[in-house]
Amino acid sequence: MRAWLYEAAAVAISLFIAMAVASTLILVYGESPARVYFTMLSHSLGDLYGFGQVIARATPLVFTGLAVAMALHAGLFNIGGEGQLALGSLAAALVGTALPVGTPMLLGALACTIAGALAGGAAGAIPGLLKARLGAHEVITTIMLNFMIQALILWSGRRLFFMPDTIHTRPVVAGARLPSLHMAGSSASAALGIAFLMAGACWFFLFRTRHGFEHRALGKNPLAAEAAGISLPRTIFLSMTISGALAGLVGTSTVLGYKGYFEDGLGSGTGFMGIAVALLARNHPLGVIPAAFFLGLLSHGGLAANALVPKELVEIMQGAMILAMAVTSAVLARAPVSKEPSWTT
Repeated sequence: MRAWLYEAAAVAISLFIAMAVASTLILVYGESPARVYFTMLSHSLGDLYGFGQVIARATPLVFTGLAVAMALHAGLFNIGGEGQLALGSLAAALVGTALPVGTPMLLGALACTIAGALAGGAAGAIPGLLKARLGAHEVITTIMLNFMIQALILWSGRRLFFMPDTIHTRPVVAGARLPSLHMAGSSASAALGIAFLMAGACWFFLFRTRHGFEHRALGKNPLAAEAAGISLPRTIFLSMTISGALAGLVGTSTVLGYKGYFEDGLGSGTGFMGIAVALLARNHPLGVIPAAFFLGLLSHGGLAANALVPKELVEIMQGAMILAMAVTSAVLARAPVSKEPSWTT
């Protein structure tokens, strides 16, 4: 079985199983699956505003999906996206509020984007360093850092937030805002372009650079990678730092493109949803884009379908898809797969 067929079959079977589960639950609820799916699609893709909202929901998922996928390529499981995106978003907002009022847009947005990436990267570097030097499991350390970062942000609120009785920072200067895509008043912004750029950069890094090869070698076989002269501690540290930086870029969409300021809970849940995006994309950087758009469509379409069925149905569908992906991957992995590279060209 050729590698690309294996990838396509795993995704197709998972989607089929997820839709079968969702359709069964819709029928049990007493509604027509066709009517529910039509409602979801018509409100998501049937008009410019709906499509813009799908883009707005998908853009941060691209960043967190890339964050999870890049770590998984190195054999690491970064589930600290919630804390990394929160810290990156706060850093982007603070830089945006500190800039002079007349800062040019390109310079202001770039400064905030770099600040968000650096803050997210720092949050990812901590568990990376603990893993590289002490062998601490990254799942445990990233989980704990999620809570620590959230607590730190709330504790610092007295000084950083706009007023004692609010939970958001001052608005960023106009030069730090990313332009809207002008899609009938939706929240879609130019952060989408940054997401596409990062997906391409991750693909190039993984499959066209020496460090990317070391990154993948670590994930395939750490012992063989070490025997080949690859520094495992350095690669682990670099992987988690890159992963955290990607999650930190969520602020370009939520802060610079949407709200214009940071508030507690902004982007909450996006870090964990990035795991679903990466799994659906088979951990490929370019596959993250359609996977994020699909989940963004489910998320926005679920709001419209809520008039027919409970919104939790969408969450059940997402969970069924993840479980189906894990099962089908295990089953299809037993099939003989061509050694030709998959998804790399």
